[in-house]
Formats: sequence, C-alpha cells, structure tokens
Amino acid sequence: MSARLCDERFERIYTSDLLRAQETARAIAEPHGLQPIADARLREFAFGAWEGLTWAEILAARPHLNEANWHHARLYAPEDGENFDAVCARVRSFCDDLAARNVGTALAVTHAGTLHALLSVLDLPESRQAIPVNFFPASITRVVGDGGTWRLRDGPTVPP
Repeated sequence: MSARLCDERFERIYTSDLLRAQETARAIAEPHGLQPIADARLREFAFGAWEGLTWAEILAARPHLNEANWHHARLYAPEDGENFDAVCARVRSFCDDLAARNVGTALAVTHAGTLHALLSVLDLPESRQAIPVNFFPASITRVVGDGGTWRLRDGPTVPP
C-alpha cells in the first residue's frame, strides 16, 4: 500500500482510531515524514449485535434482510449499532473540520462503511446508485474537491 502512494504528496494523514487502520496509516505516513492523526469519526459502523459476524451469519439470523437490498450501507440498521445517518453525521463533522482548516491534500485511512458515508455526505452520484460502489481491503479511492464541488477521481483501485 505505501509503495503505491510513495509519489503522492500529502499535507496531512488522518486515520480511523481502530488499530487496523492506524497500522496502515503509519506504513503510508513513514516515507512521507508525517505522523497520522487518529480520529474516531473515521471509524467503521458500530455494528452492535452484528459485530464479528459474517454477512452469511447475519442473513441466516435475520432472513428478512434477504428481501431488502441489505448490501447497501444506507440500509444497515444493526441492533444496538449505528445506522447510516449516524455514520454520515460523523463523517460530515470530519469533512466540515477539514474544510474549516483549509487542509489541502489529505489522506484518510478508513473503512468501507465510512467511505459509503463520505460519498453520500459529499453528494457524489456514486452514492445514489442502486448497486453501491464496492470497496476492498487496501483499495485506494480518490475524491477531489474544488471550490465546494466534489467528484470521485478514481477508485476503488484494488491492490496488485
């Protein structure tokens, strides 16, 4: 992952405060001489009763989800967990802080659910598709902002 980003220039690197994201962020940040900034707003969904289960296990215990478009993050509603609106609120707060600080080029190491929320918060067309964008472990998704307009530049790119 860090080799794929070695020629990129970042002013700051942010990361979810979850360990797996922090480890990735440190590996990317080191060659750039940057220290990752952990931010809980970049965490994955809190999956509550679904935590630690595979999708097959979730669906087996909740057959009604088979009838819904369950793979769309905006429909997640795990018992004792977060729904999509709650994740979007966290991500919106993070984005607002970045904009207020006029950060420039930043890298955020985060999770698939958080990325779905980001696309929605930035109102990117990809967030409104019937079949959502699939994010993969260690994939790179680039979002570009210019004067308050956002677009998906590319991604998610899958590691070689």
